[in-house]
Order: sequence, then structure tokens, then C-alpha cells
Amino acid sequence: MATQNPFIPYIHTADETLNPDQSALGNYLFMNQRRSVRDFSDKPVPETVIRNLILAAGTAPSGAHKQPWTFCAVSNLELKKAIRKAAEKEEFDNYNGRMSEEWIRDLAPLGTDWKKEFLEIAPWLIVVFKRPFDLRDGQKFKNYYVSESVGIACGFLIQAIHEAGLVCLTHTPSPMNFLHKILDRPEEEKAFLLIPVGYPSPHALVPDIKRKKLDEIATFYR
Repeated sequence: MATQNPFIPYIHTADETLNPDQSALGNYLFMNQRRSVRDFSDKPVPETVIRNLILAAGTAPSGAHKQPWTFCAVSNLELKKAIRKAAEKEEFDNYNGRMSEEWIRDLAPLGTDWKKEFLEIAPWLIVVFKRPFDLRDGQKFKNYYVSESVGIACGFLIQAIHEAGLVCLTHTPSPMNFLHKILDRPEEEKAFLLIPVGYPSPHALVPDIKRKKLDEIATFYR
């Protein structure tokens, strides 16, 4: 039997004087203000902020605690320009033949198109890669529930970005193989999500859309 890692006491750091109802409601009201933003300011964001955001994302749970993610933070202007060029090529093809008419109709209320200026304007691009396996000394070691684990980590990251007073967009130019090539990533990594991060433009606009009500997204078994 494999040797287990030692266990340590769990330290609950939450303020026990808080009312859970008020805390949960406050968090919902705060997160309900979060929006996906495409109009970014070029105002710089310190690298220390991005580092801490990624550390927060890395606290997410993962299958067998394999932590099968890599976060590539890009501020280099030439790399951002190359990423935009490659992403717009894929998106142009998507909007002009790859996507179904139904898909394009569903996107219409969001006002999106193949042009992705924000990939150069946003001060940071966080490219999230998933790792189906790890390579050590030429040997493959399988990771588990990889997409689920990386998806949860991205959720942690998005909330941390909102709490830092910044905005972001979950961008998925498909296919995303170009990110692997441009950033020269190892074979065990596959692009999962591209997240521009920064401050909103002073003139930023977002679609006037509503979120589903609780009874549309949840069922309670009492």
C-alpha cells in the first residue's frame, strides 16, 4: 500500500461572527455585478496583482490533487499581437462558414464578431492550459478529471479578478492550437481558455442581458 501524505488539522479561517445568510447574499449581490467585458483600458496592471490572481486560481480542488493546469500570463506586446492575429484568423473562419446559422443568431445579442482588438489592448492575457498528463524523466503520468479541475480553477480566477476590481473575458477562439505554438508550450499541455484581464475602458458598454432566476437553475430536494 502506498504511503499516505500526513494529515493536518483543518483551520477554518472564516469569521465565525458572520451571519452565513448575510455573507452568502452579499457574495451573490457582489458577483451578480460581474460582467464579461470587451472594451478594455490599456491602463497597466502590476505583475504582482496577476501573480496573486493566479495563486488564488491555484487553490482550486483537482482530481487526486494533481493540479493539472498551467497559467501563462502574457504582457509582451509582440506576443499579444501574434495571438490577436492568429485568433482573428480562426474567428473569421468561424463567422464565415464554421458556425451554424443558429449559433450566429444566438451570438447576435452580444454584438460579437471576428475582430478581437481587446487581445492587444488589455494589459494582460492569461492563457490557461490543461495537462491531461505530466511528463517526468520522459515518463507519462496520468491526470484525472482534467477538464473539470481546470474549469473550477478558471472559475476561481474569474472571481478573484472581479474582487480585485478588474474585468475579464472568457475567450475561446476555436481551434486554439495556435496558442500552444506561439507560446512554445510542451506537448503535455493543451490550450483551454484565453482570458484578457485589465481595467474597463471609461466608455465600456456591455449587453443588457439578464441572468436566469433561481428556479430556472436549481432544484431543492428537502
